[in-house]
Amino acid sequence: MSVTEYVQLALLFGSGFIFFLMIVIGIILKVTTTPFPHIVRHKEEETFADPTTDERTKFPSLEDPPSLELSVIVPAFDEEKRLPVMLDECLEYLESRRKAEKSFSYEVIVVSDGSRDKTVQVAQKYCAKHGTDRVRVLALVQNRGKGGAVRLGMLSARGRFLLFADADGATKFPDFAKLEQSMAQLCGNDHTRDAIAIGSRAHLEQEATAQRTLFRTLLMHGFHFLVWTFAVKKIRDTQCGFKLLTRSSARKVFAVMHVERWAFDVELLFIAQSYNIPIEEIAVRWTEIEGSKLTPFWSWLQMGRDLIFIWFRYAIGAWQLRKEHAN
Repeated sequence: MSVTEYVQLALLFGSGFIFFLMIVIGIILKVTTTPFPHIVRHKEEETFADPTTDERTKFPSLEDPPSLELSVIVPAFDEEKRLPVMLDECLEYLESRRKAEKSFSYEVIVVSDGSRDKTVQVAQKYCAKHGTDRVRVLALVQNRGKGGAVRLGMLSARGRFLLFADADGATKFPDFAKLEQSMAQLCGNDHTRDAIAIGSRAHLEQEATAQRTLFRTLLMHGFHFLVWTFAVKKIRDTQCGFKLLTRSSARKVFAVMHVERWAFDVELLFIAQSYNIPIEEIAVRWTEIEGSKLTPFWSWLQMGRDLIFIWFRYAIGAWQLRKEHAN
């Protein structure tokens, strides 16, 4: 038998083994994974504290009718140093809007994702200053990951529109106006419609590539290829932490989301596209801030693995979408 024939035989057996392994994994995932997520919430996470009285009040539910215009969800893990800069800019913008527009109302929910530093205490100072009607702290008992923190914040929100924004302040908060304008075009005057407007750094990619090492550039393009192949084809930047949803869209998307770590943005957009929810990508200002929790190689490797599993689990039915929400 020639070397070529040996190679062909090895490739044949290798392909067969991989196919068999995928079937076995698929069966295991189908049997052991629940189609819809079971969200476990500790009793302490159901309420928020008023720092001036120490009284605790139950968070509302996303299923309730909206009682204000905008909810801002800020996931934060060990962010005692970067959080004040972000909250100062965020609240300055929101307060100026509230004073200028009688119809505008807001809340900011800081979700401490099992922080080990003074993130909760820092956020509580803003509660004391602005009142718990405008700033609330959801302190998670243990670290869930950014996706888990965002989801629990969304499930506790009162807004007609819901925005999540990173605690590092990398995205300039006044760019919310761009997302808001896009949302108005998508929804018109019907705030009950489904729509998502997301911040994007795609316009900065060429400049960022020039500053990155070749290794990080290859990782970035590899991740983008996996996103395009397995999940989301029409969005250039899935990972920008600045996304605005209508309440209806948030209800549909976060009810079925499973991923709680870095790849949750991709699952969010994958679900939204599967439901045919209109999505518009808006260029925003973005600055890289020191102190990122994202480790380029290992975090992107984990995200790549999660991307493949997102596609695979939905494909075999281990994870499912709700048929009544599909258009």
